[in-house]
Parts: sequence; C-alpha cells; structure tokens
Amino acid sequence: MSRIEEALEKAARMRVESPSEVIAKKTVPKVHLPPPMTTAGITVTNRLLVTVNDPHTQAAEEYSKLKSVIVKMTKEGSFLNMLMVTSSVGGEGKSLTSLNLALSLAQEFDHTVLLVDADIRKPSIHSYLGIDNSVGLTDCLLDGVDVKDALIRTGIGKLSVLPAGRSAPNPAEVFTSRRMRDFLLEMKNRYHDRYIIIDTPPVLPFAETRSLSAIVDGIVLVAKEGLVTLHNIEETLQCIKGPPMLGIVYNEAATEFKHDLYKYCREGYA
Repeated sequence: MSRIEEALEKAARMRVESPSEVIAKKTVPKVHLPPPMTTAGITVTNRLLVTVNDPHTQAAEEYSKLKSVIVKMTKEGSFLNMLMVTSSVGGEGKSLTSLNLALSLAQEFDHTVLLVDADIRKPSIHSYLGIDNSVGLTDCLLDGVDVKDALIRTGIGKLSVLPAGRSAPNPAEVFTSRRMRDFLLEMKNRYHDRYIIIDTPPVLPFAETRSLSAIVDGIVLVAKEGLVTLHNIEETLQCIKGPPMLGIVYNEAATEFKHDLYKYCREGYA
C-alpha cells in the first residue's frame, strides 16, 4: 500500500470515529499537585478561648484592644510580622494570650495568621484547639519536614497552626542552633504577608527563648499577678533586649499593683 493510500485510509477511519474516541487516544500528561495543607475543621469548645466562644465579654474586649495596639505598632512602617509571646516564668498565661491574640487577628478580613507552638518542653496549643500534634515544629527541624506539610488550617478565620510536634531530647540545643535560626528566617520570608506569632517557653527558667528573641520583630510579655515580681520582670527584660518590647499583658491584675507596674514600665523602659 502506498503512502497516499495509507493516508486516505487513516482519514476515512477518523471520519467514522467520534470526537471523544479521538481524544481518548491522545496521551494526557499527568499533573502532580502538591499535597494540600491539612484542614482540621475545628469546633472550639474551650471556654478560655474567649475571642471565639464569648466575643462580647470583657476578656474578649481586652484581647481586641491588644490586637488593635499590636496592629498599629507593627504596621507603622515596614510590616513587623514575626512576634514572640513569652513570660518570665511558667503558668502566667502566655499560651492562652498568644492563642486568643492569633484568633482575634485571624477573624478579621485583613489578617492571615500563623501560630507556632515553640514551647516544645510543655506544648499546649494543640490541646486548647483539639488538633493533632504528631507532626510539627520539631519534625521540621530534626527530620526536614517541609513546614507546609506540617501546618494545620483551623478553619477559624484565616488561622493556621504549626504544632510543637514530637518531643526533643535536647530542646535548648535545638532552639539555639543555626538550623532554628534559618528555619524562622525562611518562614518569615515565605509568609511575609501574614502575622507569625510564636508561643515560646518562659524566659527565666530556660535558655532557648533568649536566643529566639534575637530573631523576632517584636515581643509581647505576659505577667500574672501573684506569680511574678517586678524583679522577675526586670530580669526578663534584661535577658531579651534587642527587638522592640511591644507591651506587657498583665493577667489578673489588682488595680493598685497594675498602676505600679505601668509606672515602672514607663519610667524604666519607655
């Protein structure tokens, strides 16, 4: 059979085949899509998360005021997007403060928030939200897990969470390493358009928070009356000098002591 006859026969076959049959014979290249971020679809039930469960209470209003101050201070010039929430000692409410602040920011239309649980000695963010903690920050640092594969989208506004992940036998060494610094700087650049709020260990008992303070753009210090002294606060501020101290959140404050603390902060660290 000549080439002309072969071409005529092929044309005849294509005339009788339906368009769908012709398309089916074509090779369609496979497209490999990146794995989607885990979505938790969280229903918040913890009553301490007042910015979601009791938005009209006085406590929620105080978090709203904190949010407004933070937004104003971090957007006056260049966007200061990486913030650290810490305390002098344990049990002062830093994790609840970081979480309620993150929730309050994320529920606004203009703000996307990534909350990082960096308190790997005593992680709690996952417990408050009821999310999985099997993969998180330590897995990114120690095992090379990409941060996008460890993030959990909460479904609450535009809030994503990086849990603490598995426990580390040497948290101080991990957090003071060059790897930690590079990881945070990569996150800051990758997610430059959103707030990154880092819940850290308390400052005085542990060394790692002091090294983290040299990386972030600003610090929020949580202090609880009856658990921390002005001497503790002064020592903490000396330990984390460097980035701007955005403010002190004073928990369960009696009026008289609250005024004394305000005067101290204004005169000593204005």
